[in-house]
Amino acid sequence: MPNKSNKFFVAFALILLVVNGVYPMVWVFLTSFKNDIELQTTPIGYLPQSWALTNYQQVFVQQPFLQYFFNSVFVSTVSTFFCVIIAALAGYAIARVNLPNRRLIQTLIVAASIFPVVSLIVPLYQMMRSFGWLGTYLSLIVPYTAFSLPISILTLTAFFQGIPKDLEDAAMVDGCSRFGALWRIIVPLAAPGVATASILAFVNSWNEFLLAVTFASNQATRTIPPAIALYQGEFSFPWGIISAAITIAIIPIITIILIFQQKIISGLTAGSVKG
Repeated sequence: MPNKSNKFFVAFALILLVVNGVYPMVWVFLTSFKNDIELQTTPIGYLPQSWALTNYQQVFVQQPFLQYFFNSVFVSTVSTFFCVIIAALAGYAIARVNLPNRRLIQTLIVAASIFPVVSLIVPLYQMMRSFGWLGTYLSLIVPYTAFSLPISILTLTAFFQGIPKDLEDAAMVDGCSRFGALWRIIVPLAAPGVATASILAFVNSWNEFLLAVTFASNQATRTIPPAIALYQGEFSFPWGIISAAITIAIIPIITIILIFQQKIISGLTAGSVKG
């Protein structure tokens, strides 16, 4: 009897988790097809009556959304690339090199991820202004890379520690350098961890709002999150257009997660076990 009750509560918790995550996405998707009259009707209907694509057309008419979409793709991809490269080197050093105070280093890495972005916005702004990076891609790529590094380093460190050291020793005996053994042997074997770290870094960069609206306020470098906020007028909230823009923005994330679903699950599970 206790086992049945435990299964019931676990199933109930999972259902709540799924509903909490899926229901807002479904509601936004349905809202993106509604016109202003349907949105102002009370009580609001769940399904749109016309399923019109007007809101999706207005997304690209009212603002240069394709430019913002490209900016988000570029910034997120480049920051993810540098994040994974640096995290792989740091994770390998922690896992394989006999570093002094290794535990202290890992503790400092965890501590670096505790500080909220809003508490660092002023010194970061002054830094970007002194470097002349405000309004450029670098003003987003560098902070995004830095903020995603802690979780990426810890994830890859856990995977590297689970790979037998004999494999890279054998590669180095055959003439491969330590650096070559890392990229040719260790990183491919840690593919689930690399995929997990890459996706987490990409999603964090793609969804970030505060730094984007502060450092990249011009049209040339503006990303999707602050662009969506600009659809709001002084006295109006075009929920249909905003919902359409949000739907377009989450398509890449959903696509990536569906494609790499197995690697994400295996990466998170294996990382938690090995860590």
